[in-house]
Amino acid sequence: MARKRWFRYFQYDERKETPAEARNVLLIVAGLIAAVTFQAGVNPPGGVWQDTKEGANGHSAGRAIYSYKTKEFYIFLISNTLAFSTSIHLLISLTHRFPFHFEVILATASMSATYASAIFAVTPDDLVKFRYILLAAAVPFVIRFMLQVYTRLTMMEPPYERQIVLPDNRNGENA
Repeated sequence: MARKRWFRYFQYDERKETPAEARNVLLIVAGLIAAVTFQAGVNPPGGVWQDTKEGANGHSAGRAIYSYKTKEFYIFLISNTLAFSTSIHLLISLTHRFPFHFEVILATASMSATYASAIFAVTPDDLVKFRYILLAAAVPFVIRFMLQVYTRLTMMEPPYERQIVLPDNRNGENA
């Protein structure tokens, strides 16, 4: 029971916290996630090869050591890209209508381009299926767009609930 009370104590409560406080916490969390995932993309687990080795078990300098475990590296790469793009989307969304919003968008877009460039640089050419990475990066934006479309479609009132006003009945009341 003490554990449940502890968990509930730290949950968001509209009566205690303001939306501005919640937004600030989300900005910090999203910023930390963006920083960590960016760093993981630039410097993947295991690092990169420092030398080039020819032969059957060869490797190239500057390529991710972890990339030679293909399935595991794909899981890491797609999960990391999904977390990175979600945090970028959250940062852009939470700073909407803020001063310098254009600069935030420009900075996050530049950071995303740098992230993509770093991933493509450390991943062997024959391994990367760029469409999977691009799909993972687009998922948060596509989901948000679909949710907004769904919300707008479901918020419209059905035609049978609309009040029809005829020319002789201008106030809309039934006679």
